[in-house]
Amino acid sequence: MARRLPPTNWPPPPQPPECCALCGREVPLLTEHHLVPRSQGRRRGVPVHDLPTVMLCGPCHKFLHRTFTNAELATDYPTVEALLSHPEVERFVRWVRTQPATRGVRVR
Repeated sequence: MARRLPPTNWPPPPQPPECCALCGREVPLLTEHHLVPRSQGRRRGVPVHDLPTVMLCGPCHKFLHRTFTNAELATDYPTVEALLSHPEVERFVRWVRTQPATRGVRVR
């Protein structure tokens, strides 16, 4: 009688892509964005692990850091809703939603 091997769980099942908190696109790789930048949070005496974070796609994350200083992000835009209310961010998000998630987007 032949021995049967137990069923294997390899390869792992594919994970569904997550959505960017800013543009809402499903992308395979997201980066963690601190809503209050770590450098600004430390100045206020908040431990780094207590700072709020959201997951963003690369183009949205790059756009935020090229558009705003860390001080502006900390004081004026500490939430996703506040970021989306800025006209430049709103315009960028409207455009980036039309781009496929597989396309490399260059942020200037």
